[in-house]
Amino acid sequence: MAFSDSFLQDLADRNDIVDVVSGYVALTRRSGRNLFGLCPFHSEKTPSFSVSPDKQIYYCFGCGKGGSVINFIMEAENLSFPDAVHFLARRAGIQVPEDKPDLNSRRRERMLELNREAARFFYNCLVKEPDNPAQKYINLRGISGAMVKSFGLGFAPNTWDSLVTAMRAKGYTRQELLDSGLARSGKGGGIYDAFRNRLMFPVIDVRSSVIGFSGRILDDNEPKYLNSPDTLVFDKRRNLFALNLAKRSKSGYMILTEGNIDVISLHQAGFDSAVASLGTSLTPEQARLISRYAQEVVIAYDNDEAGRNASQRAIGILEKLDLKVRVLNIQGAKDPDEYIRTRGADAFRNLIERSENHIEYRLQVVQSKHDLGADEGKVAFLKEASQLVAGLGSPVEREVYGSRIAEMAGVSREVVEDEVRRLRKRMLSNTKKKQEKGTLRPVKVAQPKFKNIKYENVRSAAAEEGVIRLLYLDPGLFKDRDFPKKEDFSSELLGRLYEEIRQRTLEGGSLSMAALSESFTADEISHLTGILQKPEMLSNGAKALEDYIEIMRAEKNSRENKDLRLIAEKYRQKKGYGG
Repeated sequence: MAFSDSFLQDLADRNDIVDVVSGYVALTRRSGRNLFGLCPFHSEKTPSFSVSPDKQIYYCFGCGKGGSVINFIMEAENLSFPDAVHFLARRAGIQVPEDKPDLNSRRRERMLELNREAARFFYNCLVKEPDNPAQKYINLRGISGAMVKSFGLGFAPNTWDSLVTAMRAKGYTRQELLDSGLARSGKGGGIYDAFRNRLMFPVIDVRSSVIGFSGRILDDNEPKYLNSPDTLVFDKRRNLFALNLAKRSKSGYMILTEGNIDVISLHQAGFDSAVASLGTSLTPEQARLISRYAQEVVIAYDNDEAGRNASQRAIGILEKLDLKVRVLNIQGAKDPDEYIRTRGADAFRNLIERSENHIEYRLQVVQSKHDLGADEGKVAFLKEASQLVAGLGSPVEREVYGSRIAEMAGVSREVVEDEVRRLRKRMLSNTKKKQEKGTLRPVKVAQPKFKNIKYENVRSAAAEEGVIRLLYLDPGLFKDRDFPKKEDFSSELLGRLYEEIRQRTLEGGSLSMAALSESFTADEISHLTGILQKPEMLSNGAKALEDYIEIMRAEKNSRENKDLRLIAEKYRQKKGYGG
């Protein structure tokens, strides 16, 4: 639906962007009037994410995303514009004026209600029949009743349509059950339960909504774990199992595990910051989610080759966010659950305290791949380990770990230092070449950050951006002046942005980013925000406006003359007397 400008402005006013963003990003460094933090939408070590309290907008100078508080919630929560509006309205405790129902928002609400009812159904199936297979498995794994309640565990009966029948009785439709992933279509046109004979783990987000499920099979069938498909409310790449509980931990770190049972076992043993990814390797989105609640991560993956490979991948993702990363070396057990059950919580706590930082861990992994007793193994180890150390940003770390690998290989420290220095020099040289290559391509540099937005004439587009910026910041400059026309713009998007702002200016409408956000896509609003971030001397605005318009006219005339020449050339060739 279309929301009124006044409502959108009121919504933005009641949801201060600094307050909202602070729930996702640590805003600690100030630059003038703006606050800065690490961008929640891409991996970075140096804060380039800016929030302007005055303008009530955000902008990342790294990835280019930006806009109003509504756009931020759309990106952060993966919501549509209407859903983000409802999200912020609930946050502010205000009513959304609706001329007609927002069907997409209602579908989300119904799906969340259905998931909640399904979680209750599974829980009741578990607790009302003490001899069911799920309860026996829970007893076997030593999971307490308190953990069953805390995590909302349940049992999906080994029947075809128990859940479907129960949910249909509550008024949920066939399509709603299919859309939620709780049911599947049968060959005869009917539907049946997607989860059968499984121990059920509800996936609960940080707002305490049941967004999906993970089910462990209780017999020898496959797959061992079955997760909800991505739905309107569930995206496994953007969520973590038990984050709703772990976010309240006072431990100061997150424990990252591979499985749901590991998480429950850790919480039961007092390690309340354990989480797990949902049937996938750790994703950048999940890593950024972790970084909202902790600055240190302890990786506690399984003690096998797959676990070690997964740890290596996770380290690469987490270190990009400047998180402190440690890795547990779980000896004598295949996973955290088995380690705690056989050795106890105190032993696991000691394991965490003795855990290696990720550099130590990676060096040990490299060492395990090579036979240091053989000359060729020693050479291969030194090359790979030196490459790892050369990539470290701190000279202190390079010196310390350079000495370490020299000691491990039994060679002089000077030899390793020379190799590390040579490799780092090559790395820096390659980086410099890439940067220089970029600066030598001004047309590419001048292009927008988004692949779906492209300028055909970068000189005209730069001037067109200036016109838009001045019109937005100081509409009074256009008084008693003929406005440029939409057709004068070489960029279709810039022409649309200009026309929208111009019409609002003429009609006295709102020029707030929140009000504009409904009329353009997320990338288009991000691009507009980027345009507004560029410096502009309003004290000399009238002269700047004249210059911008003059450039636009000159480029338009050039385009038109070029088009005429092309038409004439085609005509001559057609008549056979070209050249």
